[in-house]
Amino acid sequence: MRCSGESSGAEPGFTMRMPRGGLLFLATLLGSLFLLVIYFQNVTKADAGVKTSKRLAGKSRRSPLQTLYNGDQLELLTEQRTLQGRRELLEQACLSHTKKRRVLSPSDLKHLIVDDKHSLIYCYVPKVACTNWKRVMMVLSSDGRYTDPLSIPASEAHVPANLRRMSDLSVSEINQRLRSYLKFLFVREPFERLVSAYRNKFTRNYNTAFHKHYGTKIIRRHRPNPEPEALEKGSDVSFLEFVQYLVDPRTQREDSYNEHWERVQSLCHPCMIHYDVVGKYETLEPDAQAVLKLAGVDRAVQFPTSHKSTRTDGNMAAGFFQHISPFYQKKLFNLYRMDYLLFNYSTPGYLRTR
Repeated sequence: MRCSGESSGAEPGFTMRMPRGGLLFLATLLGSLFLLVIYFQNVTKADAGVKTSKRLAGKSRRSPLQTLYNGDQLELLTEQRTLQGRRELLEQACLSHTKKRRVLSPSDLKHLIVDDKHSLIYCYVPKVACTNWKRVMMVLSSDGRYTDPLSIPASEAHVPANLRRMSDLSVSEINQRLRSYLKFLFVREPFERLVSAYRNKFTRNYNTAFHKHYGTKIIRRHRPNPEPEALEKGSDVSFLEFVQYLVDPRTQREDSYNEHWERVQSLCHPCMIHYDVVGKYETLEPDAQAVLKLAGVDRAVQFPTSHKSTRTDGNMAAGFFQHISPFYQKKLFNLYRMDYLLFNYSTPGYLRTR
C-alpha cells in the first residue's frame, strides 16, 4: 500500500477508461449542477432587488420615530437638537427626583390618543392647546372625513369616542405601540396653566356644570358664612378659595383632581413613558410644526394659529398671585413642584415662598 503522496499512477489491473454509460451520467450531473448554479444566482439577484426596493421604499415612508432619531433632513436638525435637549433634561430630572417605580395599567393611559395611520401617540394636557391638538389628531386619523382642524367644533373634539385612546387597547397592543410609535406631549408653565384653568372654569358664566360640581363644594368648605345663592350656584369662587381647595388635605384624600388642574406628572407619567417630543406652550407653533414635519404630514394639515388677546401669561398670573399669602403660595408650589422640575421651568419671580 502506498501513501497518498508517493505516486499518482493507477493501480495494476485498473483501467482509466470510463464506460460510455458512466460518461453520459457524469455529463448529465454536471449539466444539472450548472443549471442549479444559474438558478440560485438569479434568485439571489431577485432577492437583493426586493430588499433594495424595500429599503428605498422605507426611506420614503420613514416612520416619525426613525425620522427623529435617524433624520437625514437638514431642515430638521435645529428642531431635533431642541427636542433632544428637552428629552435629556426630562430623563435627568426623572433619575434625580423619582425613586419609586410602578407598572402602568391601561387606566393610566386614558390621556394618550393614538393615530395608527401615522404611528403617533399624543398625551393631551388640558389648557395646553389640547383642543387644537385633538382636532389635528381627528384630521390625521379620519381617512379624509375631516381636512381642516378649525372646521371641527370644540365640543366634538372632546367627545371620547371620536379619538382612539391607548386605554382601550389590549396590553400587547399597548406595548407594541409604546415601543414603535412617536410619543409626544405639550406642557406649560404650571402656574400659568393653573390660572388659565381657574379663569376658564370659574369666571365664565357658561360653565355651570363646573360651578355646580366644584364651585359649591369649594364655597362650602372655604368661605365663612356663605350666602345661600352662592351655595346653590357656586358661580363666584375666588382664586384664593380655589387655591385653598387645591392644598386642602381633604381634597387630596377624598377627590381626584380634575384633569384641568391635575399635574402633568399624573396625567402623562413622563418618568414611566419615554416621550420622544416634549413640546412647550411657550413655543407652541414651531414645536407643533416640528411634530407634523416628523410625521410627514406638515403639508397635509396645519396646526391652528391662536389669536387670543387675553391669553394667560406670566404677568397675568402674577396679578392673581399677588393676593395669595406666602403660606399658600408655598403649599401650592410644593404641589406642582415636580412639573416645574421635570419640564425645566424656573420658579416664578413673583412668588414669595421664603
